[in-house]
Amino acid sequence: MQPSYLKLSNKELLKRIKLAYQRLNPCQICPRNCGNNRLADEPGVCRVGRLPIVSSYGPHFGEEKPLVGYYGSGTIFFTYCNLKCLFCQNYEISHLGFGNRISLNSLAQMMIELQKRGCHNINLVTPTHVVPQILAALFIAIRKGLKIPLVYNCGGYESINTLQLLNGIIDIYMPDIKYADSRIASHFSKAKDYPEIAKAAIKEMHRQVGDLVINKEGIAKSGLLVRHLVLPENLSGTKEAVSFLATKISPNTYTNVMDQYRPCFKAFSNPPLNRQITASEFKEAIKAAREAGLNRLDK
Repeated sequence: MQPSYLKLSNKELLKRIKLAYQRLNPCQICPRNCGNNRLADEPGVCRVGRLPIVSSYGPHFGEEKPLVGYYGSGTIFFTYCNLKCLFCQNYEISHLGFGNRISLNSLAQMMIELQKRGCHNINLVTPTHVVPQILAALFIAIRKGLKIPLVYNCGGYESINTLQLLNGIIDIYMPDIKYADSRIASHFSKAKDYPEIAKAAIKEMHRQVGDLVINKEGIAKSGLLVRHLVLPENLSGTKEAVSFLATKISPNTYTNVMDQYRPCFKAFSNPPLNRQITASEFKEAIKAAREAGLNRLDK
């Protein structure tokens, strides 16, 4: 199955790249719409200017099974984020900025190296704020022979206009759906409009790629995969989140209801995030997902 981006003409991809870069001045890449001139290397709210910053890349075997397969998911971890989650488990990358600025050629070469190592896909982790740079690097990588699917692994806080530039380019969307309550989203991620933004974004993603398609070897080739991290005392609003997925997206939405929350970064001073979830809290979350009608749970 050929990746979506190989079906686009060079002319169309270059058009998308041009439109994406226009959104860097004033910056309107994500829902923050900070308006900074990132083309002039003025950092946005995301703290990234003109060039991408990458913390690490390599085969990853800790992702969902349909992404990992036999040889791993080819992850590229982009530094910084457009969300400000005070409990982020990758806070060294998203908040502290661990990583190095790289050229577009270097980013393209990372993609090629991951393909050569046998990875089943290129997994772009926290890509939201560097979509133009990813598209420009993709153009270079295609010329070098890239031919495996692209995974857009994001926090769910996405601009519809930016997502539309990715239509026919991204094969697999893997967003979070973090919160159902705007007050909680505001307090813990400084994004009061997160619930409405994430729901609209997931609808657009599903419109583009549909339900997750897995081949006979068990490898995901295209479609939507959603993550929902269960938080203590139901801060993540699981019942509403899974109901949205089942009724407004599809009961066949491949959903990973995750139990691996642990306190990190500033969570220790923000109870009840200063503790792990209990077995009963997770059991209730799974029950809610099943009762909502989701029939493809990653468990």
